[in-house]
Amino acid sequence: MEEWLKAVFLGIVEGVTEFLPISSTGHLLIAGQLVDFKESMGGTFEVFIQFGAVLAVIGFYASDLLTQARQLPYNPNTRHFWAAIAIAFLPAAIAGLLLRDFIKSELFTSPVVIALSFILGGIVMIIVERVPRPKTTERETKITWRQAGLVGLAQCVALIPGVSRSGATIIGGLLVGLDRPAATAFSFYLAIPTLGAATLYDLGRSVRTLTPSDFGFLLVGTVTAAIVAWLSIGWLLRYVAHNTFIPFGIYRILVGALILGLVAVGII
Repeated sequence: MEEWLKAVFLGIVEGVTEFLPISSTGHLLIAGQLVDFKESMGGTFEVFIQFGAVLAVIGFYASDLLTQARQLPYNPNTRHFWAAIAIAFLPAAIAGLLLRDFIKSELFTSPVVIALSFILGGIVMIIVERVPRPKTTERETKITWRQAGLVGLAQCVALIPGVSRSGATIIGGLLVGLDRPAATAFSFYLAIPTLGAATLYDLGRSVRTLTPSDFGFLLVGTVTAAIVAWLSIGWLLRYVAHNTFIPFGIYRILVGALILGLVAVGII
């Protein structure tokens, strides 16, 4: 029963952190080590429960998604938007396919890599918020294909645990001229194909080694993550309308330093 409670706890961690620019994967891997979660399945648990975040986005934007689905055959703006999503998705999809085994075997097991990613990501976040930036796009549906491609390249950096997919894509969006709400919304929509493809691909690669109880842990973690992530989306959208990401940058630096301290004393 204790492992089931740990799965619920890690689902909560995933749901809280997935759409905040603080790295859900980094938090999951470190939290899993701290609570000694034995059902990680070689990293499949941490990857798969991100599907809960996909379900949360679909649920949160259900009305908009249905409207866009109806408009897709005849509305050029809707077709342009989803083409931009596809363009932004491709770089990380290709890099993920090529580097999956290396990332899971080498980077997922290194708390030092995660800590340094936290710290460097926090520093970048603070710098980006301090320097002047172009603001040319105020709606995510108006993003250009060039902007989408650059956001997609930024998302590739998030393959390193500790970087944060949402953080990389939102900061990337700000740097290419999206305003804060547009960059955040585009990041959320981009999560649908990115996290969906990652979870299904990883499950397909790992399914032969999973036991019936493994699927139970995946279900519990995913459902928990979906519920909590749905609540987090609304909060973050309200937050970004009036605030900078500097507090998240400071948080990342402090957590990274804490992880290095835990490594130094042998706790992880």
